[in-house]
Amino acid sequence: YANIYLEARKGKGETLEEVKQLISSPLYFGAMMLKEGAVSSAVSGAANTTADVFRAGVRCLGLAEDSIAASSFFLMILPDQRVLTYADCGLVPYPSSEELADITINASRNHFKLTGEIPRVAMLSFSTKGSAKHERIDHVTSALDLVKKKEPSLIIDGELQFDAAFVPEVAARKAPNSIIKGDANVFIFPNLDAGNIGYKITERIGKARALGPLLQGLSKPWLDLSRGCSVDDIVLVSAIGLLLSQR
Repeated sequence: YANIYLEARKGKGETLEEVKQLISSPLYFGAMMLKEGAVSSAVSGAANTTADVFRAGVRCLGLAEDSIAASSFFLMILPDQRVLTYADCGLVPYPSSEELADITINASRNHFKLTGEIPRVAMLSFSTKGSAKHERIDHVTSALDLVKKKEPSLIIDGELQFDAAFVPEVAARKAPNSIIKGDANVFIFPNLDAGNIGYKITERIGKARALGPLLQGLSKPWLDLSRGCSVDDIVLVSAIGLLLSQR
């Protein structure tokens, strides 16, 4: 595994002895097992930070062919058992429009893989369909245009405030012509500030169960857990990894 790792990272200035020591850790050994097909997916994070897990995934696995950046998503299981996907709430602080489009496409695909539901995607902002003007809104609508070009069949709209994306009565008033009628199940946040705050409010006040951050955009399913995870969390995220490994 050390030799394979070195070959893939030529020119990075690492020595064989350094890499042998690195690969001797469970985190990197597991990532190399995944890279070489010894396992279908891998779950880590119970004893490592998200930054360390992410770094091992990028170094050992690399990005998926159609991704420009690694990112993350959360599955939010509401008290009524509805399942929502939130992205990115755990990794990319201020994505470019291109990165935001990439996050959107990956999160939509993963929502379908894990729930079987057709994704209905809302690109969130503090504005709904031109109710305000600001460069940060232009950033979201630029990402929306990129998504529509790459995935023209995706049911998606923006920019939308959260209530216009989630509450049908509000959607009817604020965005009557939108394809999203207050029935979005995939919510794309414009930056990590909004995403991290949003998922924690949903979890703590809305009493949702938050599963994640689940890494996406890598060549194989390499998933992260909180260091405070329970046995049930490990089992659930392992099951998610196996579902994501299916083509």
